Amino acid sequence: MSTPENKAAADYCAEQVRTHDFVRYASTLFVPPSERRALLALYAFNVEICRVPAQVSQPLPGEVRLQWWRDVLAGEAHGGAEGNPVAAELLLAVRSYRLPVERLSRLIEEHQFDLYNDPMPTMSALEGYLNDTSAALFSLAAAILAPPSAEIDHLARHAGLAQGVVQVMASLPLDASQRRSFVPQQVLTEHGCNLEDLFAGKQTPALREALNDVLDAARTHLDTAFALLGSIAPEVRPAFLPLAHVKRDLAVLRRADNDPFVVRPASRLATLWTLWRASRSRAFVG
Repeated sequence: MSTPENKAAADYCAEQVRTHDFVRYASTLFVPPSERRALLALYAFNVEICRVPAQVSQPLPGEVRLQWWRDVLAGEAHGGAEGNPVAAELLLAVRSYRLPVERLSRLIEEHQFDLYNDPMPTMSALEGYLNDTSAALFSLAAAILAPPSAEIDHLARHAGLAQGVVQVMASLPLDASQRRSFVPQQVLTEHGCNLEDLFAGKQTPALREALNDVLDAARTHLDTAFALLGSIAPEVRPAFLPLAHVKRDLAVLRRADNDPFVVRPASRLATLWTLWRASRSRAFVG
């Protein structure tokens, strides 16, 4: 039974996701209200974890905040886990849908990387990071809509890698300005580039080729994800609606006239239109 307290917590989660992750917020509009609440709790948790680096000036306070979330999941949190609306809603979703706590904990652990300015070393390292963050979110969201399966996890992995790589490229202007790089150093080196080229925003032909290699990896994973959508039940597919937005963003990033160091503000109306059209397409309806 809903109470004013838990309704307020649910509303808080919805607002956090709407403000900080509009694509995932919009995707929840295409699922039933009961599942939507759990999805918004999951996505609000992700927002909280992803925002930690921006809320601290040194890694140690960030580590403390991330540890608090680990303690929440382990049932050991001190300092009002029940009074935190996102924690309360997340724990309700975990109980209601038997979400794997270890997957949520690994997501937190991977985001420790965000607290430091160490460059992403290799493509393999980036894929490992994305497998436990972006792909985990797809897998957990799907588990709210239907029982887990190997087919769904396989799809979630490719979906998460595609979305994560596109996000890396979309965030490049901000990351470069802060001397932070999620573009694998291995790929830059293979093309004769270095991190200083990236941080300076120099659009050299070699850097362009390196970035295109990363985008090609995203394209491969996205094509695979769309091919796998048909193998899962239609009721699970709304969890993967953000892929429609990934497809649109990737098309823009791959354009020859695209400047990878220019921020392109997202239009919420365009996002809603993209997801609405996708929700009625054969890929998501079946």
